[in-house]
Amino acid sequence: MLQLSSFGRRFSQGSGILSLMDDLGNALAEGGMLMMGGGNPGHVPEVQAALHEQLVGLCNDPVRFRKLIGIYDPPPGDKGFLQALAGLLHREYGWAVGPENICLTQGSQGSFFLLFNMLAGRFEDGSQKKIMLPLAPEYIGYADLGLCDDFFTAVRPKIELLGEHQFKYRVDFDQLEITDDIAALCVSRPTNPTGNVLTDDEISGLSRLAADNDIPLILDNAYGVPFPGIIYTEATPFWNEQLVVCMSLSKFGLPAARTGIVIARPEIIRTLAGINAILNLAPGSFGAMLTTDLVATGEILHLSKTVVQPFYRRKMEKAMAALEEFFTDLPYRVHTPEGAMFLWLWFKDLPISSRRLYERLKKRKVLVVSGDYFFPGLEPGWQHTRECLRITYSQDEQDVAEGLRIIADEVRTVYRQG
Repeated sequence: MLQLSSFGRRFSQGSGILSLMDDLGNALAEGGMLMMGGGNPGHVPEVQAALHEQLVGLCNDPVRFRKLIGIYDPPPGDKGFLQALAGLLHREYGWAVGPENICLTQGSQGSFFLLFNMLAGRFEDGSQKKIMLPLAPEYIGYADLGLCDDFFTAVRPKIELLGEHQFKYRVDFDQLEITDDIAALCVSRPTNPTGNVLTDDEISGLSRLAADNDIPLILDNAYGVPFPGIIYTEATPFWNEQLVVCMSLSKFGLPAARTGIVIARPEIIRTLAGINAILNLAPGSFGAMLTTDLVATGEILHLSKTVVQPFYRRKMEKAMAALEEFFTDLPYRVHTPEGAMFLWLWFKDLPISSRRLYERLKKRKVLVVSGDYFFPGLEPGWQHTRECLRITYSQDEQDVAEGLRIIADEVRTVYRQG
């Protein structure tokens, strides 16, 4: 019998992200499932055409092609990409960053594993520190990244009811208490799973709180600004030396390239690069080399603004129209969709748990994600955590509409049966 270490057990048992990715893989293999659970981006023809052009150029250039497939990058990542990105951020937003402020990782999930565990966990003096999530629900992929138990703490949001069927979460600054055991704050913007975009005032408030307590604020921009810019409201790109800004090429259209981007003060970048060298030797070159010219010219911002954002906005508007059509008679609310590619549905006083609803929908060939996975670090007992579902609208619009019709039918049955 295989005996696993504590590390092996921790990363092989019942995590939310493992369940999600298993479901996605099995559903794709079996076929016939309406895929409304995962965060796989849609296929944007204009972006794929631009990437195809870049790839052809790389393949036709013997020197660059040899580097692409046959030469290790330095531990922080491809120097040309780092220089191009630093130049873009300084030119467009006035950020005081250079290549020494940027490190690439094997995808943004890898970025957070490294950042969380280099800042929080157990220390040599026997103490333990945590990552604070100032607003839960938060990204499902954070929950199981810690190398020890009791790794996160989280704060319930304020809930603002909007109209008859919408609502919005807001940071409850009155409940935010930064104690000595808090190593860093972390928020995603826009938030996965809800599509919530923290306001500039909320980000500024969290930044001041982090500065007052001399801890980092980690800002997850995987869906946000500057790119891929999947935001439908106002949001200013934000960085200072108190912030660790994380970005990704996945939602721009390169999920398979696994390219995470971390922007931080040099001491954090040097530590990340050192861990990169130990774990990976170096981050992969493919995503960085494929997009260097797009970053250097600013074309990545143009495509994000004129192609990627409108692509997902159209899908969001169609999903919202289907929601209004099929859910009219149900006691539901949807978080105001301000960004990302998700609808976050809240069924107040749902007679069964969202986990049970997920199982019932799965039997009807509709794959969603139960909302209870998205509250890491929150004290148990809040009924709201059992009443929500995350749904993605990034895939085929007819499939999304049909999935919403089936969800409405099943929820209607659940309320009727009590």
